[in-house]
This record gives sequence, structure tokens and C-alpha cells, in this order.
Amino acid sequence: MELYLDSADIKEIEEAFKLGFLAGLTTTPTFMHRHGITDVDGTIVRLSKIVPVLQIEALGDTSEQIVKEAHRLIGLGLDKGKTVFKTPVSLEGVRACRQMKDEGMRVNVHLVYTLQQAYMAMAAGADYVCPLVGRLQDEGHDALALIEQCVEAVGFYGYDTKIMFSSVRHPEHVRNAINIGVHTCTVPWKVMKQLTENSFTTVGIREFEIHTQLMTTRVKEIIREAKPAVRLKDTVFDAMVQMTDSRLGAVAVLDNSGRVTGIFTDGDLRRQLNRDPESFMDKKMSDFSYNPPLTVSGDELLYQAVKIFKDRQVDNIIVLDNDEFIGMIDVQDLIKQDLLS
Repeated sequence: MELYLDSADIKEIEEAFKLGFLAGLTTTPTFMHRHGITDVDGTIVRLSKIVPVLQIEALGDTSEQIVKEAHRLIGLGLDKGKTVFKTPVSLEGVRACRQMKDEGMRVNVHLVYTLQQAYMAMAAGADYVCPLVGRLQDEGHDALALIEQCVEAVGFYGYDTKIMFSSVRHPEHVRNAINIGVHTCTVPWKVMKQLTENSFTTVGIREFEIHTQLMTTRVKEIIREAKPAVRLKDTVFDAMVQMTDSRLGAVAVLDNSGRVTGIFTDGDLRRQLNRDPESFMDKKMSDFSYNPPLTVSGDELLYQAVKIFKDRQVDNIIVLDNDEFIGMIDVQDLIKQDLLS
């Protein structure tokens, strides 16, 4: 199935055709008016240089006027082989279609709402027949049945015509087009951008990103710049200042040689404060006993830190480099990055 963009917005046209595989562009005077385009001919020439195939209107009250307009547009410098002239279905329209085909032009007969109209366009040799699905559905008609009948007619009678599914309103329309087996579908950019989206895909991609990060990122690459630490001679007040400045809720306690002795957390702070509210803030860190802290080497992969958090159910892990304190990981840092749930 050929995929066309349906637009007159230059910016989105340029963006869409970066995909590299769109078959062409369909546009209308209505689109151009909507985007405030006043130099229609200039815009047509510009678009013809951007897209592989350009489908544009050739309008007129009679077949002669329609053909004359097609000639005028070619005279602007358009490549006849890369231009499809769109004309609304009517007796004059299908007559003009036959005349243009005899002159080697490509034609799209559009604004088709019935199988009879589609048949007349096929019989006239139209390259494309274009029913408007969204508009038909707006009026309560079974537009998908019409599309299916048109596709079957092309196959049954062997017409050299492509049925173009147009007036696309949402991604489901594109699925309908694929299921029915239409030859071409022209889609607005806002809908086309949704065709690769799916919540399960988004979740899967995020899982791949998380697992890749866990298996390739070193612990030292994610620690914060703040290195909250106090010495044994420092006071509880000093520890509280470090916690506040770092926003980590814990500090490493270092001995006189700078080696990690333990960890002092905001939970320890609250518990001790309840026991001795008056003099607690002046106590030295050496007045407390510490369990051996949980540590991880800065060169370890991130998954190792995550494993410690899961297995030990702690809020903070001290990060070391050859036994030297270089920082701390807070469980919330990993949760915020979806690395730990």
C-alpha cells in the first residue's frame, strides 16, 4: 500500500518526507487557504521539488477548462511524470480524465461517494479513485463497504486504477485501509505520527533502556556531586547541616584517617532527638555506635547497587573507591529514574 501525506503545511511536509519512504503528497486548495497561502502557484512549484509525487487540483466547469488548467500547471515547470492532477467526479470530470490520460498525464478522480462514481472514474482510466471515508462516516454511511467494493471492482474487472483511502481521521482508518487492501492511503501528519505509537511498545522500550543502563552504567557515574560526610569529632548539628545541604537524608561517618566507620541517617537523628532533645545536637559523632555500613564500589555496575537496595531494604548506600568515600546513593534517586520500583 502506497502511503501519501495529506497536507499543505510546508514545515510538516518537510518533516514527514524525512522518513524517506512516503510515496507522495496530496493537497487541496482548502488546505492552502487554511494555512494562509496566497501564492498558490509558487507553493505548488516549491512542493514539487520536495516530494516524489505531487497530487494537485485541476479545476474547471468543463473538461476543456480542466485540461487547460492541467496544461497551465505543467507550464509552471512541473514534471508530468511526477504530477497527478486531481479532478472531482462528474461527467465533465471523467471526460477530462480520459483526455488527460490520452495525453500521457496522470489523474486522480476524487470526491467519490458511490460505487457508480468510482466505476465511471475507473472506466475513464483514472490512475487513482479517491473516496472520502471520514466525510462519508460523518453522514452515517458505510464508507468501509464502499472502499471494499471499489477494491473488488478493480480486481474483478482488471482496471489499471488504484483506490486511494482518503479523509483519514485516526489511526484506526489506516488499519481499515490495510485490512481492506486498498492500494493507496493518504494520511494527515498528526495521524501518521501516531502509527508507530503503542503503550506496550513504550513500556518495552523503557524496560530495554533501564536494563541497558543497569548493565552498562557504573555506580560512580550516577552519584550526586554532594559528598555528605562528618568526622567522629564533629557534632550532630554538623551532621544535620550536611544532610540538609546534600538533601540525601544521611551522612557517612569517617574516622580520623578518613575511612568510613558508619552511616548516620535522618531516622537516627529523629530517634536520638526524641530521647535527648536538649543536648542531643551538641553530641559528637563519636558518642554513638555504628553497624558496619552497606557499601558498594564506584566501579561496580549499577545493577549491583539495585540488588543491595532490594535485598537489604535500605535507603542509602555508601560508595567507595579503593576504600575511600566518594559519595552516596539514595534509593529515591533510582526510583525517580525507574531503575528501582
